[in-house]
Amino acid sequence: MATVDSFDRPLVPEGMLAMTGPSVSADPGCLPVRGDLAHIKLAGRYFVPHYAVPMARTLRAGAVLRTLGRTDAQEVAAPAAGERFNVLDIAGDWSWGQLGEDGPVGYVALSDLKDIPAQEHAG
Repeated sequence: MATVDSFDRPLVPEGMLAMTGPSVSADPGCLPVRGDLAHIKLAGRYFVPHYAVPMARTLRAGAVLRTLGRTDAQEVAAPAAGERFNVLDIAGDWSWGQLGEDGPVGYVALSDLKDIPAQEHAG
């Protein structure tokens, strides 16, 4: 049963309240989603405080995708020079994002990223 408080507010339900519906968690490194941020393409499938539109970049030779934004973090992949990296977040000297559209997710040093030439954006 709902009650009305003394300030004439809307009815307040009694008992326990809970969010219901599907709650899905992603395996780390497989999808571009973490506790605070996700790729905009995952909106509606994963609930996070913020969604980001990726900033496409290419990788320099020697770039390494890591599990954390640190040089001593575990290596996830050693992508080829020129491979696309979709940046979703930047913090300090590191970017977090995804290799290509469906590749692994992790951190790449900002110094290992290049802007994509304007003619590649148009096509």
